[in-house]
Amino acid sequence: MSNIVEAFLSTIEEQEVVEAIRLAEKSTSGEIRVHIENTFKDDIENRALEVFSILKMHNTRLQNGVLIYVAVKDKAFAIYGDKGIHEVVGTNFWNETKATIENQFKSGNFKQGLVDGILHAGEQLKKHFPISDSNRNELDNEISKS
Repeated sequence: MSNIVEAFLSTIEEQEVVEAIRLAEKSTSGEIRVHIENTFKDDIENRALEVFSILKMHNTRLQNGVLIYVAVKDKAFAIYGDKGIHEVVGTNFWNETKATIENQFKSGNFKQGLVDGILHAGEQLKKHFPISDSNRNELDNEISKS
């Protein structure tokens, strides 16, 4: 893992992003993850799908996982959602979430961009995938890196 990936967020900022995931998931069965790496080859959407698969995010019961993928050196990010969420939220959801993140990223506020995007996604997930008594955290909330 490169220093550029490690330097993207401070330890405190990482904890704030993880806390945003925990808060967003508090009222939904949906699962949100963040993955940060140095660079990608070919197409960012394909790489986000590949990471989604590597992280086994398709293993959620309701197929409602959302991945925010960031390639630091390339100054690029993508959002990938599983079939269950994609079927109910429509294109606007993805565009709004991306714009929410982008607004902060453009100013170099990477932590805030992730937090805002996570909380925005959580609000939408809550509408379509409310929490149930049998809900459990199906995926790790920690930021993954490679």
